Amino acid sequence: MWFDPACPWAWMTSRWVEEVEKVRDVDVRWHVMSLAVLNEGRDLPEEYRRMLDEAWGPARVITAAAHLHGEKHIKALYDAMGARRHPGGRSDTAAIIAESLAEVGLPPELADVAGSDEWDAQLRASHEQAIALVGDEVGTPVVAFNGTAFFGPVLTPIPRGEDAGRLFDGLALITSVPGFYELKRSRTEGPRFD
Repeated sequence: MWFDPACPWAWMTSRWVEEVEKVRDVDVRWHVMSLAVLNEGRDLPEEYRRMLDEAWGPARVITAAAHLHGEKHIKALYDAMGARRHPGGRSDTAAIIAESLAEVGLPPELADVAGSDEWDAQLRASHEQAIALVGDEVGTPVVAFNGTAFFGPVLTPIPRGEDAGRLFDGLALITSVPGFYELKRSRTEGPRFD
């Protein structure tokens, strides 16, 4: 699964993936992608552009943590940051990063990479892995099943228990059809973090 830590829809999908892990025998690997990278050079509303500028920091910190301290920190750090930002409703990115690093036992100086491009090559490489699988007309999250990837699922509320498993089964079936490309409908509500 590829996620941008700033995206509430990726957060919803990640919580669904956690539910799937409880009811299906799956091996999930977590990867960072970036809406800021995806939208570079695009003409965007100013408010969305500001959000993308702010989104660099968490993605950079998770990327650096994975490379310096191991991939096991990707999910742990994402969980800590995401819980504060999404269901927690916070937007104080610097504090979220600092508290999350402390929670997962990583050095506080990792927060310094949030404002640096030092790890951008690695972040872009992770992002490009997702884009290579799905194309550039998508966003985050991206999930891959046995080498076939799709944008999404974008969902709310989070399916729990066997409902999560049945959704997974359906998506796994869809990915087994070589010519299947897209399902979509308009969203009528925002993410429900309950």
